[in-house]
Amino acid sequence: MFTNKVRQKILRGESSVGCFLGLGSPNAAELLANSGLEWLVIETEHSAVDIPQTERILMAIKGTDTVPLVRLPAHDKVWIQRSLDIGAMGIVVPLVRTAAEAAEVVSATRFPPEGTRGYGPFRAAQYGYNAEEYFRTANDNIIVSLIIETKEMVENLEEIAAVPGIDVIHLGPMDLCLSLGLDPFKQPHKEVEKIVEKMLEVSKKTGVAIGNHAFSPEQLIEQRKRGFKFISYAQDNAMIFQAVNAALAALKENPEA
Repeated sequence: MFTNKVRQKILRGESSVGCFLGLGSPNAAELLANSGLEWLVIETEHSAVDIPQTERILMAIKGTDTVPLVRLPAHDKVWIQRSLDIGAMGIVVPLVRTAAEAAEVVSATRFPPEGTRGYGPFRAAQYGYNAEEYFRTANDNIIVSLIIETKEMVENLEEIAAVPGIDVIHLGPMDLCLSLGLDPFKQPHKEVEKIVEKMLEVSKKTGVAIGNHAFSPEQLIEQRKRGFKFISYAQDNAMIFQAVNAALAALKENPEA
């Protein structure tokens, strides 16, 4: 297991940029892992990607300096266990609402005595070739990121951020809007902006990194200046979507070209 440089950076208060993978493509993952992005999140909550496919994507990322994470379909101990055992170096967890639930998530990522994770890191420990080193270093190398997307998590934000082992709290703007009764397609909303300000304040108090999405180079720079430390640049499918739309729009604007 190589040292999780992304976790080290965010614990030092530095920023890190990555990307979410929604297409389920090992090839897209391999391409982006060689791009210079520091981390990639394999999407399993809102996609058809299952454990075997997740493992293939992890294999595609292997051999690069990019840190692989898995966005889980739920805060479920079995999903946490399996994702880490096949080689993920961190998890992105939806729908955590309380500090107690956050503590359970962290515990499931740590071997005893620090947590409750069972031993069986098959691929993560190089099929046994690296078993002891993995066991002794894994607890310090797993990123735990929670997605803020419910009213309940907003209400309990300070307590959740204070849970030892929570590294990142990432904004989930669409589901957060839905939880607040807001139209997610009419953003920005002042209610969400107030929550973002609260997130940044909590980050200063606790040291937990705050994550957000950026969909342009300008937005990426703006987010970093504002204080976001864990920034997702677009998503694999969004990059294709934006590039194709820009090209077709250019043709429409120049019909004689």
